[in-house]
Amino acid sequence: MKVVIIGAGVAGLGIGWRLLQAGCAVTILERAQPATGATWASAGMLAVTAELEEAADAERDLALRASTLWPEFAAELEAASGRSVFLNRVGALILAADGVELEVMRTRATGDLRILDRKQAHALVPLLEDTAGGLWSPHEAHVDNRALGEALAIAFLKAGGSLNPNEAAVTIGPGPVVRTPYGHYGADAVVIAAGAWSGLLDDVPITPVKGEMISLSPPPDAVLPVPVVWGEGVYCVPRPHMGETGRLLVGATVQEQGFDTSPTPQARDYLRAAAQRLMPSLKNWTLCDHWAGLRPKSPDGLPLLGPAGMDGVFVAGGQYRNGILFAPAIAQEMADIVLGKGAVIPDFDPRRFARSSV
Repeated sequence: MKVVIIGAGVAGLGIGWRLLQAGCAVTILERAQPATGATWASAGMLAVTAELEEAADAERDLALRASTLWPEFAAELEAASGRSVFLNRVGALILAADGVELEVMRTRATGDLRILDRKQAHALVPLLEDTAGGLWSPHEAHVDNRALGEALAIAFLKAGGSLNPNEAAVTIGPGPVVRTPYGHYGADAVVIAAGAWSGLLDDVPITPVKGEMISLSPPPDAVLPVPVVWGEGVYCVPRPHMGETGRLLVGATVQEQGFDTSPTPQARDYLRAAAQRLMPSLKNWTLCDHWAGLRPKSPDGLPLLGPAGMDGVFVAGGQYRNGILFAPAIAQEMADIVLGKGAVIPDFDPRRFARSSV
């Protein structure tokens, strides 16, 4: 089976890798460089608890499946690529703004989730300002998203895939044929996995949502927090392997501004101020990077995973804030759907929007 995938982000590369393992011939067309879109711009969090509190059941189930797959997926990918993806299961502390919010959090404290009081929160993260406490999720994790993108590209190429950077898809069809400025690519199946740019192809209802992040470097006498810390509308992700003293990533804004990826001083200052309210000593840390990326969002906020409107064309998009988390599950499930071995989850069926408009 011959498959063309549009987009070399974590979804396109992961699906392509699985399809190669199943014996397919796979070509990926990428408008820029591999894994330099939302994959590159994210924080690499595997945040089942923090990100999915109000998620629909189908999305939560997908997140739980993916979270379970991550350790084996990371080990397999590292063995295939020879690169570490720095999977760290260090937990996450979701801080309460006040005592009232802490009481609300108590309703979520089931299973491994538990409430930490002020003293316990400070013991876990000594950098914290005075706090009411928060919800502790010990199994939250994160990976280095940029290392992940590189590892997936290497594994895909080593498995025999063809990867064409700087070659944007312009049109699809009639039939599963992709046209670019440089040629035509016929296939048995086409997978649209172009992130925020998927909406420019085959009437896929995905729009870009801009997010900005900053990176802080600690002074020599400071240490990074161990877990991920959430509060004040931001998250703080430790990256101990980056640089001599590590980095703390702080994100992220949410702005619907089309395809603009220009970092703004307003977002930079907002993120830094929020992080400093959580941990005041961060005012002495060095701002070492600031960037923006585009998340792919569908009209109902749920992923699009399955057949598109055109025969032989499939969509893997709309992951919004959870593309890294979902990656192992989407890679396998989309490969199975393309091969005719997997069922489409109705909540994620891309055709749901066409049906609703009739």
